[in-house]
Amino acid sequence: MSFAADSADEQSRLRPGAPGKHPEFDRLARTIWCLRQPDGCPWDKVQTHQSIAKNMLEEAFEAVDAIEAQDSSHLREELGDVLMQVLLHAQIAADAGEFTLDDVCRDLNEKLVRRHPHVFGELDASDTDEVLTIWDDVKKAERAGGKNDAAPEGLLDSVPRALPALMQAQKISKRAAQVGFEWKTTQDVWDKVEEERGEFLAEKPGTAQATMEFGDLLFALVNVARKEGIDAEEALRMANRKFRARWAQVEMQAQKASRELESYTADELEVLWNVVKADESL
Repeated sequence: MSFAADSADEQSRLRPGAPGKHPEFDRLARTIWCLRQPDGCPWDKVQTHQSIAKNMLEEAFEAVDAIEAQDSSHLREELGDVLMQVLLHAQIAADAGEFTLDDVCRDLNEKLVRRHPHVFGELDASDTDEVLTIWDDVKKAERAGGKNDAAPEGLLDSVPRALPALMQAQKISKRAAQVGFEWKTTQDVWDKVEEERGEFLAEKPGTAQATMEFGDLLFALVNVARKEGIDAEEALRMANRKFRARWAQVEMQAQKASRELESYTADELEVLWNVVKADESL
């Protein structure tokens, strides 16, 4: 571990209430290790990083669902599932001689100390904006320091391609805006939305080009969100939750009428939908 991390840990350990040993974490790490042993679980011991990659995303999203539902007992369970994925990947790597769980923890700790010089170093930060500025400066220095004979990292290379599309689009556009590739006003972005809408409508429906143009339209809308300080991913998640809740009420109305939803016309469903919306405003 680096001197900075050692120094930071010394500061932390001397503070009242600082976390100490975590025997349950070690017990869990041993359980994961055991599952991967020759006499362990037939499923666990044949998994690879690639075979369980999607599980990391699924478990993370389930944890987010628990957070949004404000369900602490469910969140406790889902955080355990996320942690299991971390430990399992670390054990797979250790079995392959790539790195160990301690390496993961050490690297993360050093990065956290390095990116918080306002806590463990000489810098000061009085609000979150100043913290984010420091964070960006440290990350830029890390990228510059990591350059070698290989091709330099591009501006967008550190944006994970596995992120949800809306979240990825907002991060990409934010990076581009930071170096000056930006519209002056939100209205300028709305003009771009209209331009992309026109290009989409000009394409033949159902074609690959129409799909591409629709993607451009969505990307432009994400930039509206960014300019307005809106998290596009969260905004759509909120819209999804609202639609789910309203649709559940529509189904309840149909059940009260002893009718199958499939028996309703589009106009009749619209009436039910508007009744639900009206009830929300009462």
